[in-house]
Amino acid sequence: MADFDLCVIGSGTGNTVITKRFSDWKVALVDGQRWFGVTCLNVGCIPTKMFVYPADVVEAARQASALGVSADTISMDWTAVRERVFGRIDAAADSEEEFRRRQSNVTLFRDQARFVAPKLLQVGSERISADRFVIAAGSRPHLPAVTGIEDPQLADRIHTSDTIMRLPAAPASLIILGGGMVAAEFAHIFAACGTQVTILHRGEKLLRTADGAMSQRFTELLSRRVVLRLGQHVSWIEGTERGVEVGTVDDDGIEYSFGAEQVLVATGRVPNSDTLDLHRTGVDVDVDTGLVVVDDYQRTTAEGIYALGDVCSAWQLRHVANREAKVVRHNVLHPTDPITADHRFVPRAVFSGPQMAWVGLTEEQCREQGLDYTVGVRDYGGVAYGWAMEDTDHFAKIIAERGTGRLLGGHIIGPQASILIQPVIQAMSTGIDAVTMATAQYWIHPALPEVVENALLDLELNTEA
Repeated sequence: MADFDLCVIGSGTGNTVITKRFSDWKVALVDGQRWFGVTCLNVGCIPTKMFVYPADVVEAARQASALGVSADTISMDWTAVRERVFGRIDAAADSEEEFRRRQSNVTLFRDQARFVAPKLLQVGSERISADRFVIAAGSRPHLPAVTGIEDPQLADRIHTSDTIMRLPAAPASLIILGGGMVAAEFAHIFAACGTQVTILHRGEKLLRTADGAMSQRFTELLSRRVVLRLGQHVSWIEGTERGVEVGTVDDDGIEYSFGAEQVLVATGRVPNSDTLDLHRTGVDVDVDTGLVVVDDYQRTTAEGIYALGDVCSAWQLRHVANREAKVVRHNVLHPTDPITADHRFVPRAVFSGPQMAWVGLTEEQCREQGLDYTVGVRDYGGVAYGWAMEDTDHFAKIIAERGTGRLLGGHIIGPQASILIQPVIQAMSTGIDAVTMATAQYWIHPALPEVVENALLDLELNTEA
């Protein structure tokens, strides 16, 4: 049995914990997943955005006639895009794995792992122990309890985000189950490819965790490009000669059926905590969410065992995992002087058509908390660059505390929303109030960030500027 100073379970963000500062430590890196680097690199953030960008280009070209630009023959070559994406992604994953294999102080185990006793891990046919563990086992796509969804005969027709991007060709038709970020992004991608996309969602609008006005606008805009069926509860899936048929029941009990060549299941993700037998090492897991229980220092309930990322975080975002990895690295190295992860202002972005990004409280949450707040809104078309874009659909929304100008939330829907939100994140994280943010700096004219500036100036704060 091999013994280590540190064992990291998970080659995604967990892999980033292991830096040169551990060069004199004996380290084990354990991951039994198919691809080294796991979700973000192989089936999540990075490859999806490499598909999203050409989809953005195609969609912009299709709308270019309003600008006097003709691009009638624009199309997206799925096979060419896929080969470009995975030609780079697969090479990067292989390169990173080979780098770890070459390190003299790191032993890489590419097999499934389960705890068999406190700080004792069964990895394939081997057992290893370590003084300290970092659990970064990530998450996997959720499969709802629907008849037929796991039928092996439909395995080439029913996909999750793990497999949909590897299709040899874009399908003529696709049903997407779900209404969250994954559903929104893949709807955008496949619609740009010319696929007839149908979204079946049980809710009343898409992206339900977003601000209500934003969610409503997004639902309206995406429905112009895809077939959107809301209030639909999936009850069964069956194979047909041409593909797959999906049966649903709506909120009134009326039954429907929808057909397509392929189905994408995008109904959320579940943490991989249930794969590790964590109870045998003293690590508590929340029975309702499956998340590993951690404190503000990313410490689990077992001494010397830390956790980070999707396995313990409800955010399920790579930038959150990155932050937590830095905290874990410090705390493993300096256990008597620990630091905490600041999760007060976690931003989100949806890379769809349109793009959306937000940080802080929604207007609904402000009302629920009884806050005295004010809202500033500015349409893209209300600033000079929005005129240049002929934009009539998108806007920025800023929420602040009325008496103090304390920023409570920022919400943007439209082109480059994920970039435009960044100054709002910075202001909230550093305590800059709305008046100072709006007036104490230059805003480049005529650039698109003026939509944020003008939303700030639209706030009714009752403060002296």
